[in-house]
Amino acid sequence: MIYSGHKDFSLVQFVLNRVKFYSEVTKFRLSLLVVFSSIMAFLFERVQYRWLDLVMLFIGGFLVTGASIAINQILEKETDKLMKRTSGRPLPSGDLSVMEVTIFAGLSGLIGIGLLSYYFNPLSGLLASLSLLTYAFLYTPFKRISPAAVFIGAVPGALPLLIGSTAAVGSITSGGFVLFIIQLLWQMPHFWAIAWVMDDDYRKGGFTLLPSGSGKSRSAAFQILTYNAFLLLVSVVPFLLGLTGYYSLIVVLISGLLFLYTAIQLCIDLSDKSAKKLMFASFFYIPIVQIALVIDKI
Repeated sequence: MIYSGHKDFSLVQFVLNRVKFYSEVTKFRLSLLVVFSSIMAFLFERVQYRWLDLVMLFIGGFLVTGASIAINQILEKETDKLMKRTSGRPLPSGDLSVMEVTIFAGLSGLIGIGLLSYYFNPLSGLLASLSLLTYAFLYTPFKRISPAAVFIGAVPGALPLLIGSTAAVGSITSGGFVLFIIQLLWQMPHFWAIAWVMDDDYRKGGFTLLPSGSGKSRSAAFQILTYNAFLLLVSVVPFLLGLTGYYSLIVVLISGLLFLYTAIQLCIDLSDKSAKKLMFASFFYIPIVQIALVIDKI
């Protein structure tokens, strides 16, 4: 009986470890944020819906996002070993094998794309396929070639908004496209703030991702500020198109100005402290803006 109990404990521990490892290999919290954006776009387009619609969008979107990130980690296994931030991930540490993560990513991607295509429409499935392929097989290898990889990665990073929008209405609308552009522009200061803070670690892995070849420079900070300014301008387009009203406009403007202020601070002092403030501001900005737009639209 003691041996049996020990076996049961080992099995439970094995399952718990696998759940932990796969949550890391799919970046569980990041995947949730991506799917949240997709659901926000869905709600922005469709006021009346069934809860099953949201559940299916969540499952399909999460599977495709998780597959994309898992493939990214497979391809970057060796470089992840070189960086402190990533050396403890399941693949470089040996907790998961390349084969099992490859099988997991393949099945997740196929099931997710199939679910979005069948339950919603083929266009949503096509956009999900495009998102997976560009993130995993274009953005990932390009990171070691040029800082322009950030621009490439911003496209699959924003496509979940179009996936949610097309899942709701079956076509690309002006509202869905504007949400896509907002997410696209937001990713520049968001990712560059992370790249600024983690620059030394990224360089150990062979990545130079800041927008300026000179690294943490005023030129790089100014480019970040420029995208923040464009983001502020584009974020009022839903109001100008008559899609939303004054309530969300106020929230969007306040959020955008505060976000812009952190970018101005970085331009002034070029410090890691200001970059961290910009990074944390970016975490709050996008969900606040999306929630405000959806509530106002409803």
